Amino acid sequence: MLALVGKQAPEFTTNSYYKGEFKNIRLADFRGGWVVLFFYPGDFTFVCATEVAGAAENFGAFESLGATPLTISVDTPYVHKAWMDQELRKITDKPVSFPMASDVAGKIGALYGVYDEEACVDQRGCFIIDPDGIVQSVIVSSPQVGRSFDEVFRILLGLAHVRKHPEEALPCGWLPGDKVLALTPDMVGKIHGVWTTANMSIGKFQKSEGGGLWTSSLMSFDPPKD
Repeated sequence: MLALVGKQAPEFTTNSYYKGEFKNIRLADFRGGWVVLFFYPGDFTFVCATEVAGAAENFGAFESLGATPLTISVDTPYVHKAWMDQELRKITDKPVSFPMASDVAGKIGALYGVYDEEACVDQRGCFIIDPDGIVQSVIVSSPQVGRSFDEVFRILLGLAHVRKHPEEALPCGWLPGDKVLALTPDMVGKIHGVWTTANMSIGKFQKSEGGGLWTSSLMSFDPPKD
């Protein structure tokens, strides 16, 4: 699946539950804008309910970035509708305004390398596809750990930035407004002149005084004890 980065996203046509109707959709229908494919194991499960509801809650942010989220699981469109009516609407008051696609046989997941043949489900994979249909980011994680929309949007913003400014690269933890790196020969071996870890917006954790708590600008945690 990692080999997909920089390659044309595999095309597919499938059934979906979309804006209150059962519709056939094609990936090509969304060409010209960013697409974020969210594969997940299944409806009426634990983490997946929080993620799909989270995508609905953040749909306005996706739209503002010219992006369409598209969720995909092995469930039928009828199950998607039942799940939305029975559970998702109780988790968020925002409507699900994006396609909930069906991958009953796992063929789409197989194209993207996330279909688990033993469990007969799609793994928790996230693929960001640019307006030209090229895969620019792949993240796959354990079914038990939900994805972070903060990170999805950070990567999406970064990809949009370098698409507009191909002469630049973005350092660790980059956020809009942070320093960028010029892709020029005279910068080789001289990154320290423009960026050090003091410039990190996120991901710089420090241990609290006299305790085991680690904190950054966005989160804190106490490492689990063995």
